[in-house]
Amino acid sequence: MRPHTVHAVMAVKHIDRAKSRLAEVLTPQQRGRLVLAMFADTVVAATAVPEVRSLTVVTPDPLVAARARELGAHVLDEPATDHDPLNTALAAGAADVRDRHGPSHLLALQADLPALRAAELTDLLVVAPAGGRSVVIDHTGTGTAALLVRDATAPLTPRFGADSARAHRDGGARELAGHWPGLRCDVDTPADLDIVRALGVGEFTARTLRAFGMSPHRGDPVRTVC
Repeated sequence: MRPHTVHAVMAVKHIDRAKSRLAEVLTPQQRGRLVLAMFADTVVAATAVPEVRSLTVVTPDPLVAARARELGAHVLDEPATDHDPLNTALAAGAADVRDRHGPSHLLALQADLPALRAAELTDLLVVAPAGGRSVVIDHTGTGTAALLVRDATAPLTPRFGADSARAHRDGGARELAGHWPGLRCDVDTPADLDIVRALGVGEFTARTLRAFGMSPHRGDPVRTVC
């Protein structure tokens, strides 16, 4: 195993259930299209990093699965569960990685990071300490953008969800303090969308926002298009 190499895992739910907090600026159909676009930009950025040896996407959604395969990711059906589907899906993806690749370092990554830069992930993998677990806290200070396990056999033990930053720290993960604005900004609210537009979004998200009549660029107002 080369230093700094990881196998990445993402989980994406049905796009028709996603991003309800964007309802004030986007229609349900637009929200679904935006989810796919942000996911595609996240995958492109992650897979551009040579140290990311593979990407596994766990999803029940056929559109997400199809896009993931088009972009070169391995796809796993979301396991059936009545409890904590996001973390169950990420744990299943991590187990599948090690079934296919053997002992591996793991990176659980949010799937809605349209301003993510490959250089940010590269830097994260360089500065994260060997052994144990590390966490990248999101721009709100309470969520988790990424969880890194630098132990080839330790379980992922994801604790994404409400107050996940605290949950991951309480579980022994070391908080990483790098300057990675694109990595730290997932999109749940109109304010988040403004932030990533200021940072600069990827090609898929930019194209989608333009189709909605929104500029993807800094300083231009977001307006509703119904």
